[in-house]
Order: sequence, then C-alpha cells, then structure tokens
Amino acid sequence: MRLNELKPPVGSRGSKKRLGRGAASGTGKTAGRGMKGQKARSGGGVRPGFEGGQLPIQQRLPKFGFRSRKALTTAEVRLSELGKIEGDELSLESLRKAGLITSNVTRVRIIKSGDLKRPLKVKAEDGEVHLTKGARESLERQT
Repeated sequence: MRLNELKPPVGSRGSKKRLGRGAASGTGKTAGRGMKGQKARSGGGVRPGFEGGQLPIQQRLPKFGFRSRKALTTAEVRLSELGKIEGDELSLESLRKAGLITSNVTRVRIIKSGDLKRPLKVKAEDGEVHLTKGARESLERQT
C-alpha cells in the first residue's frame, strides 16, 4: 500500500453540498444564505474578531509579553567554560576566539557554574563583561 492508494472507507464521506442548483436540490435560490442582509451578499460578512462595535475580546484582555532587544545580543557563559580561553585575559575578543560566543554578541554575563582552574584578569570596556556575585567571588579567590 502506498500513500496515493489510501482512500476513506466507502460511505464515510458524502459528496459536498452544491449550492444554488435549483429548487429541487434543497439549496437553490438563496443557497442557504437566508433572505437579504450583509451575510447574504457576495463578499459580505464581518472581519474576524469583529463583535458588532462592542470592544472585541482581544482588546478587553490585558496585554502581556515582552522581548528584550538587549537579550538578542547578550550571552551567558559558565565559569567552567572559561578554561577554553587562551591567555590570562577575559574579554569579548578572547571569548570569541575560544568559540564561547558568536560574532553578534556585545554583552556577556559570566555565571557561577562549575569551577575556574586558573586566574583570569577581566578586561571590560563599557560594561561588556558582567559577572554575577558568585562568579566575581570565584574569580577573586583565584587571584
């Protein structure tokens, strides 16, 4: 059996209703649209979400959610990953060379996860490298 050979069981799917095909069909003349009015016309009807002028539900409910633009260019690096850095200087360039951050990252947060094996000197211009409280203590202990 192949996908193109699949068919529903006989009798499970009726044929679609053909509208406007004479009085005897049961759906002739107005074709199930009633008499007159906006919904009887072609292209008639109201847009999705319209509630007749009443304030729609999507406007009555509170707004939520926010996506920070800073988060798009900020990365988190663990203390345990800092061992991949060559040299004894911690900066954006050294993190990029070690492959810990991508090229679009402009801010880095170092978090205390794991241990640091050797001392590193933080070289941060304009607050590029931020350290959490635990990470700062761990770096100070190494020096």
